[in-house]
Amino acid sequence: MPQRSDAQANRARILEVARDLLTSDGDASLNSIAKASGVGPGTLYRHFPTREALVLAVYRAEVQRLVDWAPELVATEPPLTALRRWFERLASQIRLKHGLGDALSAAAQDSVTSETYAPVIGAISLILQAGERDASIRPSLDPDDVLMLMSSVWRTPLTPAGQRQSSRLLDLVVDSLRS
Repeated sequence: MPQRSDAQANRARILEVARDLLTSDGDASLNSIAKASGVGPGTLYRHFPTREALVLAVYRAEVQRLVDWAPELVATEPPLTALRRWFERLASQIRLKHGLGDALSAAAQDSVTSETYAPVIGAISLILQAGERDASIRPSLDPDDVLMLMSSVWRTPLTPAGQRQSSRLLDLVVDSLRS
């Protein structure tokens, strides 16, 4: 049965607020998220019965937004620029997931990674194919390999020096993909 429009709006607001609060403070309480969302704790718990359920929903929603953004980027940006911007956002999403690692069981982390892998690879493929078509990206790149190369970007520390290193690594990877 589909949710009522007010229930859908509450869920969307909770996810948005949770994303912001959990990004800034991985230990934000569910009660603080409910309060900042303008809903009661009961409403939050109806949608997300556990902290892990909320964290997983936030991560899934963010990955879906990222995947949905790929076609827009390809339509409005040169492929190499699109690839760089897309991977910058992916890195922040993966950092979010890693930053919330204490809130997720190992099984949940594995599950959400497996669940989001194919859509992420699909988005990478879309951008790579656009670059092949305009000859800006080397042909026949394997999106799994590109994702593995890009993994260095989100492994840098969340410090100013780490951010500079992340940018340099992203430059190196993007440059290596040029045709």
